[in-house]
Amino acid sequence: MKLEPAEMTPVINRIKRAQGQLNGILRMLEEGRECEDVVTQVAAVSRALDKAGFAIVSIGLQQALNSPEGMRALDLQRMEKLFLSLA
Repeated sequence: MKLEPAEMTPVINRIKRAQGQLNGILRMLEEGRECEDVVTQVAAVSRALDKAGFAIVSIGLQQALNSPEGMRALDLQRMEKLFLSLA
């Protein structure tokens, strides 16, 4: 199932913020910052990417349910597999 780009704007923005956080983590490592500070930022990026993944699955499910042919069993299984891959 293809995602509608117009509906992905919030997800794209979240991923761009995470990308900025990753750049910050690289700088922190290069500067020799404290382990706790770096790990805190890594955890924040991880949570942001998890949320982006869940949002993508959610939007995909909404699109499938609103499509003219409805949600086929195969689509449902694929979406469930995607959802579980984020856990």
